[in-house]
Amino acid sequence: QVQLVESGGGLVQPGGSLRLSCAASGRIFSIYSTGWYRQAPGKQRELVAVISNVGITNVASSVSGRFTISRDNAQNTVYLQMNNLNHEDTAVYYCNLDQDFKRYWGQGTQVTVSS
Repeated sequence: QVQLVESGGGLVQPGGSLRLSCAASGRIFSIYSTGWYRQAPGKQRELVAVISNVGITNVASSVSGRFTISRDNAQNTVYLQMNNLNHEDTAVYYCNLDQDFKRYWGQGTQVTVSS
């Protein structure tokens, strides 16, 4: 089994920054992709950014240039640096990990952008 624990969410003013972290534990293989999705009220969960085990990234166009995904393989941790946040970024952010044809999810962390 794999456990994912997110941290770093909170309330931020428009134009502000937050950094999300997600630590994976349990039976982690050497090859896996990991990343972040988000779900705003009344909307479907959507991809924000994912990163492969060799560092190849896929970033949603809505956040490209503002959000940066990175990972620390030694710590099995993935990060999401979010800059220049706006109201449309308000959502619950979920960490995910894909390995061995299985997908795992964290519990989610709330990000609220409000003045």
